[in-house]
Amino acid sequence: MDFEIVSRDHQTSARAGKITTAHGEIETPVFMPVGTAATVKCVHRRELEDDIDARIILGNTYHLYLRPGLEILEKAGGLHGFSGWNRALLTDSGGFQVFSLSSIRKLKEEGVHFRSHIDGSKHLFTPENVVDTQRIIGADIIMALDECTPGDADYNYARKSMELTVRWMKRGWEHFRNTTPRYGYEQAFFPIVQGCVYPELRRQSAEEAAALGAPGNAIGGLSVGEPAEKMYEMIEVVNEVLPDDKPRYLMGVGTPANILEGIERGIDMFDCVMPTRNGRNGMLFTRNGIMNMRNKKWESDYTPIEEGGASFVDTQYSKAYLRHLFVSGEFLAMQIASLHNLAFYLWLVREARKQIIAGTFKQWKIQMTERVTARL
Repeated sequence: MDFEIVSRDHQTSARAGKITTAHGEIETPVFMPVGTAATVKCVHRRELEDDIDARIILGNTYHLYLRPGLEILEKAGGLHGFSGWNRALLTDSGGFQVFSLSSIRKLKEEGVHFRSHIDGSKHLFTPENVVDTQRIIGADIIMALDECTPGDADYNYARKSMELTVRWMKRGWEHFRNTTPRYGYEQAFFPIVQGCVYPELRRQSAEEAAALGAPGNAIGGLSVGEPAEKMYEMIEVVNEVLPDDKPRYLMGVGTPANILEGIERGIDMFDCVMPTRNGRNGMLFTRNGIMNMRNKKWESDYTPIEEGGASFVDTQYSKAYLRHLFVSGEFLAMQIASLHNLAFYLWLVREARKQIIAGTFKQWKIQMTERVTARL
């Protein structure tokens, strides 16, 4: 994997770059649609490729490991072969999913013991075997195993958790370097910075990650309950330490405003389930604000979902029609809303890139943040 910075904003830390993988080039800043279980919910592969031109999507190691399972994935030639997606893929390590299973998992030095949410069977993730699992899945970019601490964790818990993540990170990196890809193309390993909302811990974790010299770095454990301003503060602390010439991936974040704030602080990569999850529940993100499509105010509004919009969805369907689909419980409502929201998120990061290159990012970001946070 290669990364180059194409342009920088002179008023902020924002930058426009390009990541090159075996499955294509990715212009940054980039938003990665989340394909948890080998699919982006409610969205066809054709729509991802042709309608919104997604260059990279995310798969979930925990879910793919449990179902369909590694044997089936390996026989298919990895997730690319299994799903038919021929562009870039990133997989997380499963750490966040195991974090969310707090009642049925146990953390130990060797790794994390957990029970499947599907059938209750017992499993163990170690820093080494999650590398092996992601080798089999075959993503272009793979993640280190980490513990994701809650946003309200106290200092002592956060310190011990961060130190455990660092030890796991080093073990995972060593194992990655001593193993080879399975499908004839290179994979890139990203360590994950933890440390909750404590600058000292974040800085220490970032120093340990940077010292590995990996091709990129991720920032985890944010947008998990801490105030937004704390999240932005932690991004600034970490990005002072992480190497400038490597891509920085902010995991699981977030709202359009969160993404704009992250770009301003030097983040290159984002993912979040929000566009599809909220879309399935009737929330649409647009350039002019947020719409609840179940509201009666859209009942007889025959204007497009978003005039001059980012994809064919915006001009094909009216607000009145989409509201009708939602209140009628039609599955098409979830499809249209999910695709619209993804189209908007990808438009947002691509427009940010254009503004960075043009030297107008700062003012545009101020105006756009105010617009995208409005309630319509």
